[in-house]
Amino acid sequence: MKLFFSKKDLMSQKKRIIATIACIVLIAAVYVIITWPKKVIPVPPVVIVEPVGVEDVEIYGEYVGRIRAQQFVEVRARVEGYLESMDFEEGTYVAKNQVLFVINQDQYRAKADKARAQLKKDEAQALKAKRDLERIRPLYEQNAVSQVDLDNAQAAYETAEASVAMSQADLDQAELELGYTWVRSPISGYISERNVDLGTLVGPGSKSLLATVVKSDTVLVDYSMTALDYLKSKERNVIIGQRDSTRSWQPTVTITLPDDSEYPYRGLVDFAEPQVNPENGTFSVRAEMPNPERSLLPGQFTRVKALLDVREHATVVPQKALIIEKGGAYIYTMRRDSTVERRFIELGPEFGNNVVVERGLVPGEMIVSEGFHKLTPGMKVRIGKPSADIVKESEE
Repeated sequence: MKLFFSKKDLMSQKKRIIATIACIVLIAAVYVIITWPKKVIPVPPVVIVEPVGVEDVEIYGEYVGRIRAQQFVEVRARVEGYLESMDFEEGTYVAKNQVLFVINQDQYRAKADKARAQLKKDEAQALKAKRDLERIRPLYEQNAVSQVDLDNAQAAYETAEASVAMSQADLDQAELELGYTWVRSPISGYISERNVDLGTLVGPGSKSLLATVVKSDTVLVDYSMTALDYLKSKERNVIIGQRDSTRSWQPTVTITLPDDSEYPYRGLVDFAEPQVNPENGTFSVRAEMPNPERSLLPGQFTRVKALLDVREHATVVPQKALIIEKGGAYIYTMRRDSTVERRFIELGPEFGNNVVVERGLVPGEMIVSEGFHKLTPGMKVRIGKPSADIVKESEE
């Protein structure tokens, strides 16, 4: 057994060890190079962008309204008597001044005849008094009669003239009462059923309401608005219930029929109550609406959609592009270098699927409308067209 190595053997063994270590290092280096993860170049996300729009935006409010007739007139008996006839069909259209009822005329015709006869009598006495005065006046000038005779003749003539005037007034009153026996329609419209039967004693001292006439070819729509609505309108220089010739539009309303269809005609707001009801904090507003086919019935409730304002040249963005958090609402805008930034904005009224932006955006700027959920400020993006590209990328 050899206990000692020569110097040559030691050198040879040392070289083998170094060669082995070098091989191990080389193999490790090759392994590290092969297994080292490759540097991944980030791919910009795909988003859909669109320009900030400009529109004339109509702002509406929705309320509960009630239909009422433009005119609702009660037909009453103005003189007392027995109801003799009814000259109309219930529920039909009647014209203004059309005879509806006739009250027994005997006593009123007799009263008129008596007043007419009394007038003729007084006119005859006035004529005699005038002739007496004309005969006495020249005699007085010739000192043939006294002053007392002239004064008596003058007084008799003036008394006779006064009697004529009184009789004429009595005749006018009697003929007026006789005319009231023909009960006429005060307006044109549709008449209700009669409230009394023929032969009933009617008049101011008994039953006076005979029927009602409704003019419904034009109806009124009543609804209530809050005091807050009024203040918002004032801020936009819109006075509810007043027409403004300087505007290109006027406040109008549309209503919904019982079958949920929209009524084809629009009504014009023409009145607003000048004070607020303290019980509910609202004030009444009225619109006038045409009703040529009588589709709207007085007393009917309906949904009212009122045009409150028109925002001309308003800055508009789609609601789907908004991100709303506790800090406020913001939107992603894209710069010219395809990077995005977060822009906080002040929102205005909503309409349809869009919203008005009061501050924070300028018309024509490009905003991200889809694909903004994984964006961070300063990130580069790619512009895509179909929404399917964004869905496909997120799945990958």
